[in-house]
Amino acid sequence: MRFLVDAQLPPALARRIEALGHSADHVFDSGLTTAPDNAIRAHAAKIGAVIVTKDEDFAIHRLLQEGPAVVWIRIGNTRRVELLRRIEVDFSAVVAALARGETLVEIV
Repeated sequence: MRFLVDAQLPPALARRIEALGHSADHVFDSGLTTAPDNAIRAHAAKIGAVIVTKDEDFAIHRLLQEGPAVVWIRIGNTRRVELLRRIEVDFSAVVAALARGETLVEIV
């Protein structure tokens, strides 16, 4: 499965997702660090990626319209190491939900 990590999350998250056996890019890697949401959605659709974000706007957009699936990280502000640990613990369930066809998956 392929993922595109949004700007509010660290590039290290893309590397952690890769370590878990998936393809992942950070918007920084794609030159989209300051791009508007619609450009990020378009890029994710073009490359066949699921968007990983803390931005509620992506979740709302996905509920209302077609587009790439979204993993919405709702963990409050936390240290990077804790964020990466939580993702590692929860990621197999996220991938399973996406494989079942869910288009919005929350990590809380």
